Amino acid sequence: MKWEEIAELHPSRFVLVEAIKASSSNRVRSLEDMAVIQDYDNPQEAWSGYKHFHKLYPSRELYVFHTSRTDVEVVEEFFSGVRQRS
Repeated sequence: MKWEEIAELHPSRFVLVEAIKASSSNRVRSLEDMAVIQDYDNPQEAWSGYKHFHKLYPSRELYVFHTSRTDVEVVEEFFSGVRQRS
């Protein structure tokens, strides 16, 4: 689904989406096709949903956006360091 369709179907909502088709250029990730996993009333619920799904499916490319955004390009930042496992 394209972002414009998502924004129209879920107006003024926070949405948890999975990138189905995406590409990167100059450290910018462009999401071309997405699937809505869940929509939320507020950012706290959305981030809780993100953490829940990311823990279950760590290899899936998940994002949280508010549908008032006009685009869904993401600046890529690379983490280099040590993470503590719990």
